[in-house]
Amino acid sequence: MEFGDLVEFTQLGRSGLTVSRLVLGTDNFGTQTTEEDAFQIMDRAHELGINLIDTSDVYGWQFGEGLTEQIIGRWLSTGGGRRERMVLSTKLYGRMSAWPNDAGLSALHIRRACEASLRRLNTDHIDIYQMHHIDRSTPWEEIWEAMDILKTQGKIVYVGSSNHPGWHIAAGQEAAARRGHLGLVSEQTIYNLLERTAELEVLPACAHYGVGMMPWSPLDAGLLGGILRKERENRMGAPLPGAKVATHRGKRLIKLDRHRAAVQAFEDLCDELGASPADVAMAWLLGRPGVTAPIIGPRTLAQLDASTRAFEVNLDDKTLDRLDAIFPGPGPAPTPLSGTSAGDPAAAGRPPCPDIPGGP
Repeated sequence: MEFGDLVEFTQLGRSGLTVSRLVLGTDNFGTQTTEEDAFQIMDRAHELGINLIDTSDVYGWQFGEGLTEQIIGRWLSTGGGRRERMVLSTKLYGRMSAWPNDAGLSALHIRRACEASLRRLNTDHIDIYQMHHIDRSTPWEEIWEAMDILKTQGKIVYVGSSNHPGWHIAAGQEAAARRGHLGLVSEQTIYNLLERTAELEVLPACAHYGVGMMPWSPLDAGLLGGILRKERENRMGAPLPGAKVATHRGKRLIKLDRHRAAVQAFEDLCDELGASPADVAMAWLLGRPGVTAPIIGPRTLAQLDASTRAFEVNLDDKTLDRLDAIFPGPGPAPTPLSGTSAGDPAAAGRPPCPDIPGGP
């Protein structure tokens, strides 16, 4: 097998950066996946041709520790071309200590957070430095100035966003354009068959500004991964003993109860197709306009290997229509906009930065 035989490659937004069409997400490393298993997963991802690895300074969910970044840093330090061949992305925003400036997107925190991530990751630069959430208290001019300094210092190469509503993506890109700079090259947002709100404004904004889209939770925390069969067979995953992590299993089961009929219809359709629910859900996402690369979060090697099967699944128009019937999209964005923050999660009462697992 040659490098990249099992995955496809594309460019990230309008940038010249070539990335695999699957992103290795690492939210489980240190919580549900041991360091030894994480090393094996990263090695295997490298063999498969996955060249983009994504993490965050809050992953590992031990307050202020950056546990997952440390695991990745130790893997990168083993050599073998690992750092040179991988596109490394991490995120900042979450609170890293009780001190007031150790969270958010102030210029001070951006500088300190970047230095801390570089130390934990055992690297001299971050390829894509991403803002984990919006920060309404910090103007874009301050954010871009801080990011520009890091670029000039050679500590970051590109800038991306995560969990940003369409309006904030537009505002950020316009502010960058006024400075004559590239701006955002990527956005990470929740997007899958069950969660299609991104189709209202986030995906159109990314398409307009040439921002690559990396959807997180492509299987909606496992709800689209054959959960009903696993439930019947008692094959539900569990965190590592003693892990300090809110597994949000209760929330997942509440959501499953709300969508049980649709999930059952989906699993029945997958049985008809002779494909696993996870493969169908991933194939649907890979075929969506504007999607660059879904973020997968394997807990095991088997889950990682299984993720590449999505490239072999072809969904015809009839099947796509049936999927739309089971999981209807949100429809078109309201026109004209009313002046409210349509599509903004915070405007709907969702906190802008819940420092708990469940979103990259």
